[in-house]
Amino acid sequence: MLFQIVHSAGSAVYFVFFLLLLLASRVPRTNPGCGWWAAAIFVAFVARLAFLSVQADDAALAKLLYALLSVTEKLLLLIGTGKFFGAVLSNRTLTLSTLLMQLWLLSAHVFNYSAALYSSGLALFNAVFLLLVIITVWRGTTALYHGIKLTIVLTCSLLMLHWLLFVPISRIFYQDWRTVAFIIGTALVVMQYTALIAAVLSLFQKRLLDSESKALELAYKDPLTGLSNKRYVDALFGKALQLATRPHQFLALYYIDLDKFKPVNDQAGHKVGDMVLQQVAQRMQACLRSTDICARIGGDEFVVIATQLVQQSQAAEIAEKILQCLQQPYHIADNSYQLGASIGISLYPSHGTAFGDLLDKADTAMYQIKNAGRGGYRIYQPT
Repeated sequence: MLFQIVHSAGSAVYFVFFLLLLLASRVPRTNPGCGWWAAAIFVAFVARLAFLSVQADDAALAKLLYALLSVTEKLLLLIGTGKFFGAVLSNRTLTLSTLLMQLWLLSAHVFNYSAALYSSGLALFNAVFLLLVIITVWRGTTALYHGIKLTIVLTCSLLMLHWLLFVPISRIFYQDWRTVAFIIGTALVVMQYTALIAAVLSLFQKRLLDSESKALELAYKDPLTGLSNKRYVDALFGKALQLATRPHQFLALYYIDLDKFKPVNDQAGHKVGDMVLQQVAQRMQACLRSTDICARIGGDEFVVIATQLVQQSQAAEIAEKILQCLQQPYHIADNSYQLGASIGISLYPSHGTAFGDLLDKADTAMYQIKNAGRGGYRIYQPT
């Protein structure tokens, strides 16, 4: 009765595991090892159905079928583990070894090898393949929570010891040894595949987190230069204000428009223009302080927010530094391009306290420089 209960429950769990792994393997970009594990647990499910017939009087054929399916399951499990954890395995050698083992099992069935030899051979093969699974998991390169990896190793180790020790020992001490071994083996296999499914779900979770991170990056970062975009710089302005709350400190906003960029973009092409913009971003990041904020808000327009300023002369010094960086030649392939910049500056809180107001006033100052002949900087002056 106990055997029937365990068999029914175990079969149901095996089949559910098969469906879960099969569905997971059909999800795009799922680790290919998942599909092999689905095949492995399905073979184990079929082997259970064969094992049910072992209880009959004429069970030799059922025992053979169970043994053949058991070694096949270990092969599929090992191949799937190798693919899941990024290990390089010789699948041809593993398959050949399994075929040789199956031939040995067939010969044992035909020539009536002793039950002890038959069981020992099957146990040794399964234990060796489980050991290879353990080594593959432990040396695997797939990023996985250490606890999940450790659980897989532990359950495989217990299952390996089960095949090596409990199966032969139970033959001596238990009259109904096959049922006892089967019940314990079922519990261990359920634990093993539960850990494998947890590994698959863990990778799904990692993919979701990575996708969310990339989506946020696309939402807040300029894809060409890697700088913050116009949407995000407004939020960063609030953080910058937290650094300007000390007495006698203020904040400067720079509206930077590149001079002579349009001819480069039109004549040399957009690809060269993009490379120039990337160099512009790199230079500005290099010449600014770690507390300053740099963003690209348009085609050739940039915004810099300088924090923790004490004197207005510091705002001018930063503008001079930016101009010097941007006026150096840009070397793209075998060509050299010379650019400049017109910079408008607004100060917090003298010219406003809202980001939009400061941006408009810096833009006004920038156009005053443009109209005066381009190249240079100007601090906003109310008219």
